[in-house]
Amino acid sequence: MMKRPEEAVSRFMGGYNCAQAVSSVFAADLGVPEEVILRAATGFGGGMGHTGGACGAVSGAVLVLGLSFGSTGPAEKEAKDETYALVREFVTRFTIRNGAVSCTGLLGCDLSTDEGLARAREQNLARTTCPRYIRDAVEILEEILGPVTSGPAPGR
Repeated sequence: MMKRPEEAVSRFMGGYNCAQAVSSVFAADLGVPEEVILRAATGFGGGMGHTGGACGAVSGAVLVLGLSFGSTGPAEKEAKDETYALVREFVTRFTIRNGAVSCTGLLGCDLSTDEGLARAREQNLARTTCPRYIRDAVEILEEILGPVTSGPAPGR
């Protein structure tokens, strides 16, 4: 059986975007149909639809944290606060490993411009650099989620 980080990279190399690859490998643990996660994560690829914003691997991880611990309404302040704290922890760990959380910062080019997107494609940056970010995102998520990733969705 393939480990989750390798499965996420395999999905990315097979055509899923980075957010889909990261979030979908947690679908079973979250009790969420994989197709729902794949749809929800679609727009986060390429730094949020090629805007150069938050890396899709980071966005996919935030999606997983929200599905794991997030609130369902205004009365669930503790759930919101816990989710925010875990997102901050994730972002800190990811930044320590990689130096940035934005797609532009990680790739060294701005995907929101024609020139930046062309450069990323010419240099094959998605295939040569993004697998590391996907692997790191999943590894950090597994560390944060710990034992909750081997059973039903936490807090539910």
